Amino acid sequence: MESTAYPLMIEPEELNASLADPSLLIVDLCRTEQYHSAHIPGAVHLPFMHLMGGEFPAPGKLPPVETLAKVLGRIGLQPHSHVVAYDDEGGGWAGRLLWTLDVIGHSGWSYLNGGLHAWAQANLPLENEIHTATTTTPEFYYRTGAVPDSPLLNKEDILLRLGQPDFVIWDARSAEEYLGLRPGAMQNGHIPGAVNYEWTRAMDHQNGLRIRPRQWILAELAELGISADKHIVTHCQSHHRSAFTYLLGKILGFRSIQAYPGSWSEWGNDPDMPVEST
Repeated sequence: MESTAYPLMIEPEELNASLADPSLLIVDLCRTEQYHSAHIPGAVHLPFMHLMGGEFPAPGKLPPVETLAKVLGRIGLQPHSHVVAYDDEGGGWAGRLLWTLDVIGHSGWSYLNGGLHAWAQANLPLENEIHTATTTTPEFYYRTGAVPDSPLLNKEDILLRLGQPDFVIWDARSAEEYLGLRPGAMQNGHIPGAVNYEWTRAMDHQNGLRIRPRQWILAELAELGISADKHIVTHCQSHHRSAFTYLLGKILGFRSIQAYPGSWSEWGNDPDMPVEST
């Protein structure tokens, strides 16, 4: 029996109608207390910080491959799993998991549009039963560096591309961070040539944090030079907010989008890296 094909972004009502699909692995990346209080039926919980390496100066980098294998094994990830990820903040931590799945070469995934907020707004069922998966030992490797289909770039890769007309850096932080008005590292400001589109601009705060109409977002991004014909790399402070903008780019159809997991915590704490503040 062939498994159902799901879109990159799934709506709450569509997921609710598919909860009995055995190929689905629904992963909750909400706060732990929220998961224990109420979550989508059948969802397993993944504490979001388990997806981060946590080491200074770049805590947003991936953990060692052996550690990540254990983390993903505990949620029961298998090659045939279709992962649906959600959180309670509009997509940052869900995006972090889905970006990580791209890194390890697991292409079967969807984002629940709006996450728990949209699900609750739609008055869909919730439960508080704790679910644990059968532990697996997923086989994978990191697709890193300048490999064409890799979802990540490092700071050396970015330095080589600065100034190239088809390369654009999407800074997902706040305007204050982008302009260097809010300290976040030894150096403050932004990567030369980067453009700022703060991550929550794409969320509809009156509609359960669902992603706003795509044509509106595409037009706003195009004004900044972020478009489907460009090579895009996105970052924030620790590749949490930019995990959402990476996810958003995928949903918008940007085929050449990557993320810089070192983000500003690495770049701004390296005195050899160039910085702009205007």
